[in-house]
Amino acid sequence: MLDIKQIRENPQLIRERLKNRGENYDIQPIVDLNQRQRDLETTRSQLQARSNEIGKLVGQKIQSGISPQDAEIKDLREEGNSVKAKLSEFEPQEKEIKALIEQRVLALPNLPSESTPIGKSEEDNVEIRRWGDEYLPQNSNIIPHWEIGEKLGFLNFERAVKVAQSRFVALIGAGAALERALIQFMLNRQVEAGYVEVVPPFLINTESLTATGQLPKFAEDSFKCAEDDLWLTPTAEVPLTNLYRGEILSSEELPIYHCAYTPCFRREAGSYGRDMRGLIRLHQFNKVELVKLVSPETSFDELEKLLGDAEAILQALQLPYRIVELCTGDLGFSATKTYDIEVWLPSSGKYREISSCSNCGDFQARRGKIRFKETGKKGTQFVHTLNGSGLAVGRTMAAILENYQQPDGTLHVPQVLQPYLGGKEILEA
Repeated sequence: MLDIKQIRENPQLIRERLKNRGENYDIQPIVDLNQRQRDLETTRSQLQARSNEIGKLVGQKIQSGISPQDAEIKDLREEGNSVKAKLSEFEPQEKEIKALIEQRVLALPNLPSESTPIGKSEEDNVEIRRWGDEYLPQNSNIIPHWEIGEKLGFLNFERAVKVAQSRFVALIGAGAALERALIQFMLNRQVEAGYVEVVPPFLINTESLTATGQLPKFAEDSFKCAEDDLWLTPTAEVPLTNLYRGEILSSEELPIYHCAYTPCFRREAGSYGRDMRGLIRLHQFNKVELVKLVSPETSFDELEKLLGDAEAILQALQLPYRIVELCTGDLGFSATKTYDIEVWLPSSGKYREISSCSNCGDFQARRGKIRFKETGKKGTQFVHTLNGSGLAVGRTMAAILENYQQPDGTLHVPQVLQPYLGGKEILEA
């Protein structure tokens, strides 16, 4: 959530920075509503002061010996009743205006950081670096991951459709074992890197999704339980961040690093027709997520560290990848700065996103009212929140199925995963 004070005092700056996202956001109604709210507050304060003054005057006059039935006392009391009646009218007006302001502010995305490259779409994203060219596969007959996965009996899409619908998969035998190995390996590495592991609820409430920015704008992308105020989690970013919603932390508690494995559920409402085959865009997928709550002064340094923690997984797996900095037009709703990690998929000759590492500044903390207090200082500050996939497990599986497939149709197991699979070096049908 953007700071209403910043919107009020610097509307032109807010307009310009939001415009860099490639959409027109009309903030004038917010400015006007905020002025109405402030005018009402001023008038209410004046009326409250007059009401207090009248009460004091009545008391003083009665104490001085004037009869409570005296005309002067009656006039003061009538005025006092009139003032109280007006005050009672203000509360619903202020409540309504406050709700309208909140509704409009919640619809505004975060401001891009000053260092975020300006652009209109993913075509304007900036490649930062590549890693692992020496690990590019030499096999010239690589087939798509879903084909080798089905041939080896690891992936079964047809039977998953029977159980659920399209865009689901059943992992079977060595496929299920490989998925489990990846989750365990990723969690172990991130715990070693200093993250505290959490097993959060997989069902989350509306307030939690609103705090991290998935609601109200992206309701159509989430699965909701019909009978409850509960949604299936789209990413562990949501429950991990909301563990601290509404709290005031001490500065000594920061930074907070958490990692978690969860299944994730997304409708992918805006992506029909894209990636219909394979593991890239499923309604249900597994992911290991990294979340940080940090002080404002360190958040951009923490973003670089978080990116390094996600990269370390791909480096250990020896999977080629590149780092791309997202431009303003491709930035996620809650992010102020984002790096995407894209892994190499040789069957398509493309790098595909496997992790997004974002600094959200105080945007989510304002929505979720997550603050901290420094010892010896007055007041509180909002924490800065960061998140990143460490990694999307299904997409990592896809990358392994393509980069590690052998000319004879078997799959070589990345060395770091072999201990998780009973020492197996080769997986075959």
